Amino acid sequence: MTIKTERLLSRAKKLYTKGNFAEAESIYSEVLKLAPNNKDAKNAISALKNKKNIVPISQSELQSAVSFVTNGNITEALKIVEPLIEKYPNESILFNIRGVCNKAKNEHKDAVNDFNQAVLIKPDYAEAFYNLGVTLREMGDSQNAINAYQEALKHNNHYPKAHNNLGQLFLVMGNLDSAIDHLEWAVALQPEFADAHNNLGSAYLGNNRVSDAIESYKKAVALNPNFSISFNNLGIGYQSLGEEALAAENFEKAITLNPNYATAHHNLSVVKRYKSGDLQFAQIESLLSQKDIGQPDRILLNFALAKAHEDMGNNKDFFRALNEANNLRKETSNYSIDKSENHNQIVKKFFKKNTSKKEKKSANKPAEKRPIFILGMPRSGTSLIEQIISSHSEVYGAGELRNLTNLITPILQNHIDSEKFSLSSSEFSSIRKDYLASLMKLNVSETFITDKWPLNFRNIGFILSALPEAKIVHVRRDARATCWSIYKNFFSGQGNGWAYSFDDLAKFYGLYDELMSYWHQIYPNQIYDISYEELTTNQEKETRDLLDYCNLDWDHNCLKFYENKRDVNTASALQVRKKMYQGSSDAWKKYEKFLEPLVKSLKEY
Repeated sequence: MTIKTERLLSRAKKLYTKGNFAEAESIYSEVLKLAPNNKDAKNAISALKNKKNIVPISQSELQSAVSFVTNGNITEALKIVEPLIEKYPNESILFNIRGVCNKAKNEHKDAVNDFNQAVLIKPDYAEAFYNLGVTLREMGDSQNAINAYQEALKHNNHYPKAHNNLGQLFLVMGNLDSAIDHLEWAVALQPEFADAHNNLGSAYLGNNRVSDAIESYKKAVALNPNFSISFNNLGIGYQSLGEEALAAENFEKAITLNPNYATAHHNLSVVKRYKSGDLQFAQIESLLSQKDIGQPDRILLNFALAKAHEDMGNNKDFFRALNEANNLRKETSNYSIDKSENHNQIVKKFFKKNTSKKEKKSANKPAEKRPIFILGMPRSGTSLIEQIISSHSEVYGAGELRNLTNLITPILQNHIDSEKFSLSSSEFSSIRKDYLASLMKLNVSETFITDKWPLNFRNIGFILSALPEAKIVHVRRDARATCWSIYKNFFSGQGNGWAYSFDDLAKFYGLYDELMSYWHQIYPNQIYDISYEELTTNQEKETRDLLDYCNLDWDHNCLKFYENKRDVNTASALQVRKKMYQGSSDAWKKYEKFLEPLVKSLKEY
C-alpha cells in the first residue's frame, strides 16, 4: 500500500465518521482506481451504497450467533453469522462477532478486517475498537493496539477492560504515569477486577510506590485466592521492604498454586537458605528434567538451582547450574560487545576535552529539586550508597530512574543518523526541563532526590551539560568482586547482555573504566569517587565526606541506614537492610579456582 493510498483511506474514514458520506464515497472510489483490490475501500463503498436501505436484524437471529460464541462453539457461530452478513451487510455487530470468531481461530488478519469493518459502519462502536486492540496486541502491534483502545475509551470512557489493557500496554512500555492513570480508572469502575488490581500493583512497584503496590496485590489475591501471579508479585513487594519472611511466604503460596511457576521458584531462592532434603530444591530439579520447559523458565530455574547448591556448599554443582543459566541467557540476549564499544566512541565524539569550559557558563536558574546521581557498575554498591544518602532528612531516594536515558536516546539517535556529533544548547535545555519535570512528578517534599541508575555512567556528559548543579557520586568496587556478583545474579529485562560470559563481563568492565577515566579528564573535580571497600572500613569518615560533597549537613541517621524503611526495588533490597560489614568484596576468593578465566580476562582489559 502506497503512502498516498494510506492517506486517502485515512481521510475517507474521517469523513465517514463525521457523516460526510458522499465525500467519503468519492475518495474511496479514488482509492480503488489506484488499488483496485483494496479490501478497505471495497467494503466501505459497499457499506455506503447499502446505508440507505438498512434492514434491521431480528433479535432471535442475532441471539443464536451470540449464544454459540459465548459457549465457545466457533464453527457453529460462523455457520450462522456468515449468511447473516450477506443478508444484513450494514449490521456492525455481525462483523464484530465474525471478528471474535476469526480471532479465536488465530486468523488475526481476518479478525482485524472484520473489526475495522464494524467500526466503519458504526464509528462509535467501543466494543469493536476494544476487540481490535486485543487482536493487534496479540499480533505484536502495540502502538496500533494503543490507538484502538484509546478509540474505545473515546466513545465509552467507562470501559474497565479497555482501561486495564491500555494501562497494561503502557506498563510494558515503561510509561508508568499513563499506566497508573488508566489502571486506577479500571479498578474505580470495577472494584472486583482482580487483574486490574494486580496490574496497578505492578505499575506502582515500577514507580517505587511499594506500599501502594502491596495494597493493590492484596486486593487482587482477596478477589482471586488462586491468583498465583499476584501472590508472586506480593512477595516482590515485601522483598522491596526488606520483609524476607513475608516475601518467602507469598512466593511459597504462588508455588503451591502453580508448582511449575519458574519465576516464583527463582524469587523464593533469593530470600531463603536451602538445606539438604529441601522440597523446593527437589521441585526445581524435577522441572529442569522436563524436556518441554521453555528457555526463559529454564534460565530462571538454573539460577534458582545454583543458589540452592551454593547454600548447601556444593561448589561444583553450583557452578554447573550457574554457567548453564548464563549460557542460556547469552543465547537469548542478541548482544555483541561491539555495541558497547561503539557507544563509547560515539559519546566521546559528542563530548570533547574542551567541553567542560563551555558548560560552566549556565543561565539556568537553580533547580527546585536537586538531583544526586549515583552511578557505577551494577553490583558495585550503588544501592548501599543510595540507602545511606536517602537516610538524610533532606533526601528522597527515588531508586533506579530511567528518565534521563529515555530522554537522551531519541535525541542521540537522531544526531547519529545524520552524522552530526554535537548538541545544541536548546537540546540540553529540553533535556533539563523534561528531566526536572519528571522529578517534580514524584511529588515529594525533600529538596534532594537520588537517581540510582548505575548505567548513567554513560550519560555523565549529558548530566553535567544539562544539569550542571547536579551531584555525581561514582561508586567503585573491586573489579573481581563486582563482576562475580553480576555473574551470579539474574537481571530481568534485556539491557545487560554483557553480563552472561566472563569475557564479555571483563571487556565491558574495561569499557566502563575507560569511559570513567575520560569523564574525569574533561570534567575535573565534578565527579565524586567513593570506594565501596573504604566505606565498609571507615564508615563514618566516608559518610561525612560523601554528605559534604552533596552539600548536606551531617545527619546521624545516615550511619543507621539499615533502619531506613524506604522502598528498595533492586536486587540489593535485602542487603541494604543489614548493618555494614567488611569482607564482602573478598567473597569471590572462595571460588577463585572456578573464576580464573574471569580474573585473567580482567587483567587483560
